[in-house]
Amino acid sequence: MVVVFFFWGFVAASNDILIPIFKKKSHLEQWQSQLISFAFYIAYTVGSLIYILVSTLLKRDLVQKIGYGKAIGVGLLVSAVGTLFFIPATTQDFVNDPQGAGAISFGLVLAGLIVVGLGFSLQQTVANPLAIGLGSKNTGSQRLSLAGGINNFGTTIGPLLVSRAVFGELGSSLADDAGALDISQLKVPYLILGAVFVLFAVIFWRLKINLTEDTTNEENANASVASDATSAGVLRYPQLWMGMIAIFLYVGVEVSTAGNLSEYLEKSMGISTRNAAPYVSLFWASLMIGRWTGAAGSFGLSKTLQSLLRVILPFAAFGVYCLVNSQMGADIAQFKMYLSMVVVIVVADYLSNGNPVKQLFLYSILGIASLVVGIFSGGFLAAMAFVSVGLFCSTLWPCIFTIAITGLGNMQSKGSNYLIMMIMGGGFVSVFQGFLAGKVGILNSYWVGVVCFAYLAFYAWIMMGYFRKVGLTMGEMASGH
Repeated sequence: MVVVFFFWGFVAASNDILIPIFKKKSHLEQWQSQLISFAFYIAYTVGSLIYILVSTLLKRDLVQKIGYGKAIGVGLLVSAVGTLFFIPATTQDFVNDPQGAGAISFGLVLAGLIVVGLGFSLQQTVANPLAIGLGSKNTGSQRLSLAGGINNFGTTIGPLLVSRAVFGELGSSLADDAGALDISQLKVPYLILGAVFVLFAVIFWRLKINLTEDTTNEENANASVASDATSAGVLRYPQLWMGMIAIFLYVGVEVSTAGNLSEYLEKSMGISTRNAAPYVSLFWASLMIGRWTGAAGSFGLSKTLQSLLRVILPFAAFGVYCLVNSQMGADIAQFKMYLSMVVVIVVADYLSNGNPVKQLFLYSILGIASLVVGIFSGGFLAAMAFVSVGLFCSTLWPCIFTIAITGLGNMQSKGSNYLIMMIMGGGFVSVFQGFLAGKVGILNSYWVGVVCFAYLAFYAWIMMGYFRKVGLTMGEMASGH
């Protein structure tokens, strides 16, 4: 199941390379190029609505009817169909007019990403609560962090492989020439991924996975909020509906920061699309660094070993980034100063003491600080500040997810579906920042991220008091110190 998280990361991060490539090839404005993110992430919302519709028609929850394994298998098959769109989308000579071909290619890529995202929507609806539920409640979000760490291995290598597929032997001087870009090789990594989707669909279809939810404590503690959860509706719970907004903005700031990074590098630092790949890769590797830190408690080791791993794993994750990028021929020496940011995330993880609410609050404040430094500095320092946002986004998904479904009892699957629906924030926020970049400049457009982090800090602050009031407790993100 953890491998499925890798698939999501590979595709999501690869979009950040597709954005500048198709901006040049199809002669798009910055906000138009961000439609790649919009199409991919809006598919999660459409998929969630389809899930609700099918469950309504069946008069039973779809996952409960067909089972967790078959549900993930169906999602993988849908995503595999989406990868087939890259065959015509990357065939440059299927029409005579080169500019028209670029426009048609872009449309087919959007269509393919929508179908891939529809499959991912079902997979995520199942896999996230499953990762939390397969074991002790107290270590549920640690397992989600571990899965997230594998997800971000995919995000680390995705931009590099897609960039290598397109640019191959092309020199950097050709990277800014739209006519020189050969997108025909884009189909290779996506078709390989599609074949793997099919393989894992067969594996999951044959698995029998049962998830038993322990709801007694949570339902009793929530009695003061809703005496009848079924009649009141799951959206009555403030941790959920506020968490939906938080997921929308969290995914938004993560995707828009990365999606507009190539534009900043080109406009402010003169770094071509090809040479932007290590920066984009480092952004997503930063999520891996943070999530490996948060996953240290998921191995069932003694507290001493867990504390040791929480120091070793983030530096090991940075080492993985360096190894992969050096093998791809990137100059990683320029990023050695980033080790100081790895130290920051280790300290921040320690200060949060494994509490999801505290971690969400602290990381949101650090995210604001990074963006503000980037906005007012410029140059390489700003690039590293924007990249470091990945560190402070790293564990926000399991933090928000854990907070939002705490106290939902046997309505966790429904709550999970509503949360997955809000992944569309990655599309809306990135398009809005791209539009703003054309009006106020790429640097000032990053104020959008500051606003997103501000709400996340507010959500954490409100939940601190709310959980104390209703007497709810949740599993830790990592073991205590």
